[in-house]
Amino acid sequence: MNRGTDQLLQYLSEVEEVAEDILADKNQLVDLDRKRNKNREALRALDKEIKADQIPKKSLVCFGNMFIKLPKETTKKLITVDNARLEEEVASLRNGLRNKVNKLRELEGKSELSGFSLQPLSREEMCAVEQFMKPCR
Repeated sequence: MNRGTDQLLQYLSEVEEVAEDILADKNQLVDLDRKRNKNREALRALDKEIKADQIPKKSLVCFGNMFIKLPKETTKKLITVDNARLEEEVASLRNGLRNKVNKLRELEGKSELSGFSLQPLSREEMCAVEQFMKPCR
């Protein structure tokens, strides 16, 4: 009887651990998305300022808990690089999330989600599909 309860507790703790990993990844995705949106807003504001000013000026940028004056073009490059890094993090989190959700479903005795591992078409694949769909003249 004691062995059965130990197995049950081990099973429940494993399920709980995987579920908490999934929730932590989802929260991290939300935080990364907020950062991407703030970067997008900053880039748009910088673009407007660059177009409005004839003479490139410096802008204040916050790094940690200090502000630094940098040229606007440099600031724009830094934000673009940060955005690319955020995109990579989001992609890796989403890929890991798929595996964790499938593991949780497997632990719960459910079948794998259909269509959950689909990937979007690349630009080249979309071009090929569009060429195929064009009517011949």
